[in-house]
This record gives sequence, structure tokens and C-alpha cells, in this order.
Amino acid sequence: MIKENKITQHDSVGIVKTQSFTFDSLSLETGERFGPVTLAYETYGALNQEKTNAILIVHALSGDAHAAGIYEGHDELGWWDAFIGPGKAFDTDKYFIICSNILGGCKGSTGPSSVNPKTAKPYALDFPLIGINDIVNAQKKLIDHLGIEKLLSVVGGSMGGQQVLSWLVNYPHNLCSVVPIATTIKHSPQQIAFNEVGRQSIMGDEHWKSGNYYDGTAPLKGLAVARMIGHITYMSDKSMAEKFGRIKKESSHEFKFTADFEVEGYLRYRGDNFVKRFDANSYLYITKAMDNFDASRGKRFEDVLAGTKVKVLIISFKSDWLYPAYQSKEIVKACKLAGIETTYCEVDSTYGHDAFLLEVEEESHLIRHFLKKVFYAYEVTGEYGS
Repeated sequence: MIKENKITQHDSVGIVKTQSFTFDSLSLETGERFGPVTLAYETYGALNQEKTNAILIVHALSGDAHAAGIYEGHDELGWWDAFIGPGKAFDTDKYFIICSNILGGCKGSTGPSSVNPKTAKPYALDFPLIGINDIVNAQKKLIDHLGIEKLLSVVGGSMGGQQVLSWLVNYPHNLCSVVPIATTIKHSPQQIAFNEVGRQSIMGDEHWKSGNYYDGTAPLKGLAVARMIGHITYMSDKSMAEKFGRIKKESSHEFKFTADFEVEGYLRYRGDNFVKRFDANSYLYITKAMDNFDASRGKRFEDVLAGTKVKVLIISFKSDWLYPAYQSKEIVKACKLAGIETTYCEVDSTYGHDAFLLEVEEESHLIRHFLKKVFYAYEVTGEYGS
């Protein structure tokens, strides 16, 4: 989505700064203890005196802590800027918004590209395997550090939605509500397959060198192809047809397999830009965490959720074939069977999986009214919480 970069105090949080929080160690799902851990994070708005207005935004695979506003001297808006700010879905005149880069990431949080204090070199594949629950447990330490006992909501789409479900399962007493968007209880074989092809493209790059590429050339071609594969799954057949059709670019035919079609050039552009800001090993670790995640813990999800008193808003998109609506409906069914007050909306969008980033008006309407109701109940009646 193209958005004008002109910033005013009325439509944006303005200039923001990334902060960091470091803690000694974290107990991982594998049983290993890992540390130290640093999380990069940003906040928007102000925490009220009662600390009842905090909302955690969790990002998807390629996201980071920069969810809104701009950095001084730069004009690149945060990845969810259309949703965060005065009067927006996440109204910073009312709410205190937090977004952190995940454990395993490469934008300020500890990940494979971070320096291992024991060796003074990047961790590379010495970085431990992590799960979505580990990512969430690290976030919980950040929330504790900020002195927040109960979050008004945790919100995220795609892999962010997996984190939301992990919060719901592991920390229901610390939540008033959650908003999982375009996500799933656990990955289907098809979703795992797409991620595996991406991982293989990285590991098949001659420059990957079993993850030890930090003192040389990174596996840029492999990572670019992984991103191209991913981006195909983020769009829908209709959105691609509307955006590109079968339009061909002018070609000199110096090479038989140039990007003749507009869609080919677009995918190459997306891949080439992605490698400038993301680490290949982080891509491997994060996609593996996504594939291994199972919010149901091998049980019926409604049984895992039994006794939970957290308001839930679930959003899916009709044209999303990567995280199809039936997966969101499985979450809805489990929540209702568990007796959780649940609202569900399937948005009629043609954007595919990318809709969670692009359907600003309809998502904002749903989220704004949901949060208003939850905030009123929490502040005025004190109703919510497990």
C-alpha cells in the first residue's frame, strides 16, 4: 500500500526512537537456558497512571519494532502506521502501544546475527532453536519490565497471530483481550511446505556456508528467492491480475530469461530489497518456529482454553489462501466451546494474506469498537481477566 510520507501531529505519532531491554536469560521450550537476551522495542502514546491502557502489537515474519511513525532524518513509516496514532484504530490519545522485535530477529533483538559473548562472533547456527512460546515469554519479560500487570490487548496478524494465541494460552491472567488476525492454531502441511522451500533456497545458496557467512558474502540470492516465494503466497490471484495482468516490460532480449512480465520484475524487486534489511539465518529460525507452533499442545484447543476469561476478536480475509478463513473459524469454534466471548469477522477483501496490512478502513472499524468496549469494561466495571 502506498501512503504519503507527509507527517502531521494529527495523523501520526511523529518521530519515534527504538529502545532496548536486556535480561539475563530465558528458559526455552527445548529445555535449554539462553542469554543474555536483548529486545528492541518502540512505544507510542502514554501509559496511564493505573497502567490499564497498554496494548502489545506483535509483528509478522519480516516485521520489526518500528510499527508507527518515522525516525529522525528518515521518512519511512512504520509497518502498521495506518493503524496506530491519534484517532486511529490504536488511538494513541487513549492507549499506550508497545511493539518489540522478536527474539530470533535481526532488527535490534538477539538473534543468529547477534554477537555471542562467549566467542565474540555472531551466533550463526550456534543460536538455539526457538519456538513461538519462547518469543512470547521474552515479550512477557519486557511487559513486566515496563511494570504492566495486565495488557488491555495483544494484537497481531499472520505469525503475529500465532504469538497472540500463545499469549492467550500461556498468560490469560495477564490479558483483557486478544485480536488474532489471519492466523492458525497450527500450520497445515501446505504452510510448512512453503516455508521449507524458502529455507531450502537459502541453504542451497553457495554463500550460506552452514550459516557462517557473516565475515563474507551473505546468501543473498537464496534469501531473495525465499522472499519471492513468500510474497506470491501473500497475494491473491485476483490482486495479482488487477495489479499486473499479463503486462510485459520493454526488453532488449540480451538474455532469454529476463523479467519480461511486470509481475516477474515486481517479485525480483521485492526479493532484492528484502535482502538489504533481513538476515538469512533469522529467516530460517523464525519460519521453523512458525512451523513447530501448536497452540493446542496436541489436545483439543477448546480444552486448552477452558476457564479462560478473555475477550476475543478474530479477523480473517476471504481471498487469503495462505491462512484461509477455515483456520480462523477453527479458532472461533474452540473459543466458543470454551465459553469465551468471541467476535468473528471475515472481511471481503481481494488482497489475499496481505489484507491484514492493507484493509485499513474495515479492520480499523472492527478494532476501534472492540477496544472501546474492552477498555470501558476494564476501567469502569473491572470485569475482564482470567
